Parts: sequence; C-alpha cells; structure tokens
Amino acid sequence: MWSNLSSSSKTILVIEDDLFIRESIQDVLSLEGYQTQTAANGALGVQRALELLPDLILCDVAMPEMDGYAVLSALQQHSATATTPFIFLTARTTRADLRYGMNLGADDYLAKPCTATELLHAITSRFERQDALQSRSQQQMQSLRENIAQSLPHELYTPLNGILGFSEVLCQEAETIERSELKEFAESIHTSALRLHRLMQNFLLYTKLELITHSPEQQQQFRTQRTQSPSAIWQEIAQQMATALKRTEDLQMQPSEPLDLVLGMAESHFYKLVEELLSNAFKFSEPGQSVEISSGLTGSLTGSSTGATGWLAVRNQGRGMTPEQISSLGAYMQFERKSYEQQGTGLGLVIVQQIVDLYGGRLQISSQANAMTCVRVLLPVVAC
Repeated sequence: MWSNLSSSSKTILVIEDDLFIRESIQDVLSLEGYQTQTAANGALGVQRALELLPDLILCDVAMPEMDGYAVLSALQQHSATATTPFIFLTARTTRADLRYGMNLGADDYLAKPCTATELLHAITSRFERQDALQSRSQQQMQSLRENIAQSLPHELYTPLNGILGFSEVLCQEAETIERSELKEFAESIHTSALRLHRLMQNFLLYTKLELITHSPEQQQQFRTQRTQSPSAIWQEIAQQMATALKRTEDLQMQPSEPLDLVLGMAESHFYKLVEELLSNAFKFSEPGQSVEISSGLTGSLTGSSTGATGWLAVRNQGRGMTPEQISSLGAYMQFERKSYEQQGTGLGLVIVQQIVDLYGGRLQISSQANAMTCVRVLLPVVAC
C-alpha cells in the first residue's frame, strides 16, 4: 500500500451509487489511513460535501437524477468547495467524456475498473499538487506582505504629508502669503489629494476584483455587460491623459477595428484597463519618447455570437522590463525602486490582469531592457 504520513488528517468523500464499489473504495482508503465519508447519490453527495468540506472528492459520473457532472457544477457554485480536488470515477472512457469532465474543472478522470494502486496514486498526486499550490500561495503572500511593507507606507505618506504640510503653511501664514504662492500651494494640495484618492480607488478595486474571482454569479453578471465603440473611448482617454501630462506630441494612435465593435465587458472596467495601461506607459517613459496605442480585430463578426477577439496594445519607449520582472508581476511589486524614483503601488498591471481574466481574455507583455515595453490585451467581442 501507499505510504502517506499525513493521510490520517485528510478527509475524502466518495459519491457512488453502487454499494459494492462504494464500500470497496472506502475499505481501500481506510486501510491507507484516510478519513472516508460516503454518499449514495449525487444530491446527497452535494449536501455532504457542503457539510463536511472534504479535502478531496471521488465521484461517479453515471448516477440517476443527478450525475457526476451536475455534482461538480453545483459544488463550483460555492466558494467553500469550488477549489476542492475532484476526481471522476467512471466507465465512460471516450475522449469526449474525458474532455467534457476536464472542461468542467475536474482534476482527474479514473476509468472503472481501476486498481487500488491506480486509485491511491491519483489521490496522492492530487494532494501533492494541492500542497505545491498552497506552498506557492504562501510564498506569494509573504512576498506581498514584504512589498506592502516597503511600498505602501511611502505611497500613503507622501501625498498625505504634502497635504498636511502645505495646508499647515496656509493656516499659519494665510495673511502674508502672496496670491501667486496661494495658488501654487492650492495646486500642490490638489495634486497630492488626487494621488491619494487614486491609490485608495485602486486598492478598493483590487480587493473587489479579488472577491469576484470567488463568485461565479458576479462573474456572469459582469460578462453580460457591454462596452460600445471601445475605439472612441480609448482615443478620448489617451488624448485627455496626454494633454494633462503635456505629452501630446509623444502620443501616437492607430485604431483599426470597426467603429461599431462591441466588447463583452463592463464599460467601467474597460475605462480602468485603458487608464492603467496608458498611465504605466507614460510613467515609465520620458518626455520626447513615443507612447503608441493601437487596436484591432481578429476573426469575423457574424451571427448572434462571434469567435472574434478585439485587441488593444500600448507601447512605450523606456527602460523596459526583464523576463524575470515580467514573470514576477504582482500587486505592490515595484522594480528597481532604489535606482528609479517612481509613484504607485505596482497595482496597475495587476488590476489590468484581473480585469482581463474576469472576461476570459489574455494579457501579453513583451519588453526589451532600456528600449521598449508593449502590453497587449485580447478581449471577447460580441455581435453588433
């Protein structure tokens, strides 16, 4: 038998309508040291899973009333069981069955009849993978804590100190300050307040998007929303930002998708995506270096639904990113802060990634150190 020193702490739920198979599996797992619970049908299995919150679920596919596919779909609607390792046990072994089960989110697919060795190997592999994911998640959380400790206090205190400092001077010397200086102080306070406001907005949005990833209902709600004429939107944002930064001569715009294109995403999220992409491009390039934004369409717009994909690319000439920095992209991550003065928490591209993931799109980054960075997003298109 397989040796698993931690098996006694693991609970496995077996959902199987065949009494003989159910008891046989329970015997094998009990001998291995697992805590085993059973359910004789799919509906009872869902109920038991929500009550027990097992570490892994073994489930038959062909069951009356509620089959294994329906069980998996039902459990994925609950945050407590959405990520529980799930292994199908079935006599259905065609490629279509396998593909269908995996597309639903199953972790493995064991064909009946299987040996005890095959069963235990599949279970051990799932637990090892789960442990590896948890370890990686813990490492990411530690890295996140370290980056927050380094960058967030600076990003909070810098604009706050500006507001407090300039307002204190105004309070103490209001009667002697020249009118020109008064305007200068007011503008500095306003700039610091805007910076602090944007930081708080990004933090709240980042948190909200994280919560949405665990709510299939909210995800579906957002995916039914639409962004009309995205080209007109990003051109307006680009012009406004370039004007505010006094870099209109650096901006190059190249729209090429149909004017009546409709994206399958919330307009507010498209606005935010464009703002963050352009903000990064201007931030990490110098005046006189070009910032190019372009868009286009792949596929055709036909029928009530399409397989077309819209894309938006923002390219800047700047110091660029290394492959290691791209792969380490994360919230509150800033690169080479000791060498370069920069504002922001590193949330911008992470928020872009969250938005793209929410709508089933893709984020692509290509960069050459000390030369350029190009960020390209691919987004779902719906029929006009």
